[in-house]
Amino acid sequence: MIFVGEGSLLWRAVQHTLDSNLPVDMVCSPAGAEPAARPHIPFRAVTDINAIAAELTTAGTDGVVWSLNNRMIFRAPMLSAGLRILNIHHGPLPAYRGLPEVALVYAMLRGEREYAATLHQVDEGIDTGPTLAAETYPIVPDEPYHVVLRRGLRVCHELFVRSLPLVDADPAWAGEPTLPSHNQGAGYYGRKALALLPGQRDHPDFARATDLGFLAGYLPDLAAALR
Repeated sequence: MIFVGEGSLLWRAVQHTLDSNLPVDMVCSPAGAEPAARPHIPFRAVTDINAIAAELTTAGTDGVVWSLNNRMIFRAPMLSAGLRILNIHHGPLPAYRGLPEVALVYAMLRGEREYAATLHQVDEGIDTGPTLAAETYPIVPDEPYHVVLRRGLRVCHELFVRSLPLVDADPAWAGEPTLPSHNQGAGYYGRKALALLPGQRDHPDFARATDLGFLAGYLPDLAAALR
């Protein structure tokens, strides 16, 4: 299995895979995100994941690529390399596509009381591929953003842990037969939505939905937009 992404969500998944006695063929992260103490794991620093498609095709032992906390967009030739790319997206799909940290703010402003982590297969669009599995969790009234986000990241890891053995047993796994429906208010929350957030300051839940707490340093673009 090949892993693409960065941060604790990625490395927790990598470690869980190793602890499950499953192969980690390579980990790919943006340049500057090299691991400090994991010399035993094949690692590749990349700025464009699509530029090393041939290398990844050769390195992979099962044809599966996991995308976790990954901001690199898969394009050709990765999408035509015969690899199955699986992404865990923090947000219910297709309702909250795009940048997860931005989508969550809008979900809280919309008064959502349930959110989700979603496993989907990557296609040519952004968060538009077939959904394979999902794990819902509650958004409790009056909870600040940083509490909800931390819960969501934990659920993302739980979804990976649940899905890993199913994908290992069958790399072509078709997903769960019954999935929660999250079509209401479908939208894409990217850079444009991020720039429009200050215009929501009059919303009664704005302070709660933008309370980044100690996570502000980990979300510099969102923090900057909210200043």
